[in-house]
Amino acid sequence: MLIDSHCHLEYEGLVEDQAGVLARARAAGVGAFLNISTKQSEWERVVGTATRESDVFASVGIHPHEADQHADLGREALLAASENKRVIGIGETGLDYFYEHSDRETQKRLFRVHIDVARETGLPLIIHTRDAEADTYQILEEEMEKGAFPALIHCFTASDEFGAKVLDLGLTISISGIVTFKNAKALQETAAKVPADRLMVETDSPFLAPVPHRGKKCEPAYVADTARFVADLRGVEPDRLAEQTSANFMSLFTRATL
Repeated sequence: MLIDSHCHLEYEGLVEDQAGVLARARAAGVGAFLNISTKQSEWERVVGTATRESDVFASVGIHPHEADQHADLGREALLAASENKRVIGIGETGLDYFYEHSDRETQKRLFRVHIDVARETGLPLIIHTRDAEADTYQILEEEMEKGAFPALIHCFTASDEFGAKVLDLGLTISISGIVTFKNAKALQETAAKVPADRLMVETDSPFLAPVPHRGKKCEPAYVADTARFVADLRGVEPDRLAEQTSANFMSLFTRATL
């Protein structure tokens, strides 16, 4: 069984045929999905899908792109939303300095709010970071000193040095279809050596379709292609990688039950 640890089932490109998307993924061997929210207005829909589909779980959070639109969001809103038992993670949250869609200081403040909620609830923090390695690591290190919390870096594309540092903090790394791209040599080297018990796979669908689907809308079914590629990088059988990454998911996301 494979688990798509990060997908956006409510996004345009998937939501129009959500039942078909899920059916194709299940046929490809995907046994569970983490449906990620990126803004407060999505929370109800994301949780609703997880309530309706027994193999779909939900997260609640604010993407850094949306930080300016949620500048007044407090921990109470996240805490209340996380009480639903289909919610198994906090995020995605983090820092994105590539697009600069939101003020950096607002991103940082909301990132810390999410960390506080993850620490209090014990629900894993789902982190997005792009062109913001130094600040992301500084915040994580400072907040870990206040009290540990479970977390992962989703769609990892950062440097090998950053990867080593967040692994030292106890985080998990999730690999997306980007790893299959020809120009992703550095990421391939990282994916080959992440400790087996700290590795997950994801699609981030409807984005980032892996080879051989590049240029198409990405679907959760394609996590199987990414998993096969990563298994080859690591010199293990695809079934073994599926088993390990699924076990890692269930170990980190302790509220998930199948």
